[in-house]
Amino acid sequence: MSQYHFPRWSNKIRPLLAVVALAGPVYLTGIVLYGASPETLNVGYAPEQPVPFSHKLHAGDLKMDCRYCHTTVEESAQASIPPTKTCMNCHDRIHTESPRLEKVRESAKTGQSIPWVRVHDLPDYAYFDHSAHVTKGVSCVECHGRVDQMDVVEQVAPLSMGWCLDCHRSPESHLRPVDEVTNMSWTSEIDREELGAKLREVNNIHPRQDCSTCHR
Repeated sequence: MSQYHFPRWSNKIRPLLAVVALAGPVYLTGIVLYGASPETLNVGYAPEQPVPFSHKLHAGDLKMDCRYCHTTVEESAQASIPPTKTCMNCHDRIHTESPRLEKVRESAKTGQSIPWVRVHDLPDYAYFDHSAHVTKGVSCVECHGRVDQMDVVEQVAPLSMGWCLDCHRSPESHLRPVDEVTNMSWTSEIDREELGAKLREVNNIHPRQDCSTCHR
């Protein structure tokens, strides 16, 4: 019976093959995990909406309070998407013939909701309560960025578990007076950490870090 042998030079690449065999799966796993992470997939996400609504115009130039449209943000977990009636409070008098608002007028006539596309969409296994944050002085800006400067809203924060936990561990720099929560351009006259420490004590803020806080 004949025997087959590898050429002698193949002995020189055996260590390299071993490294590839061990490191290859680790490298590929890392690439997949990074590629599927919120930081990679979600930051910068800015879907096209059925109606070109500009937050820069409404919240920025016109200084409309966030709560005019997102009416439940102080009372429930959801910030709520405004019904067409809210839009028509103004637009039955303003830009009544604008072709850009045709879908809004049609929605008002038919009662069919406008199919807005959600920008910030947490997975079903993650629970977030808007009211628990805004009523303690965590501004819309902390998670959503300066939407008052966005013609098209995009996601600016990763909203990952680690990102949330960083804030829960050290919330001071993210706190402001409750009456300034929807003021996008608010700035503190004193150090944010110092102010946040005082607000944390006054408002009895002790963010939970156990799993059941967000996974219920």
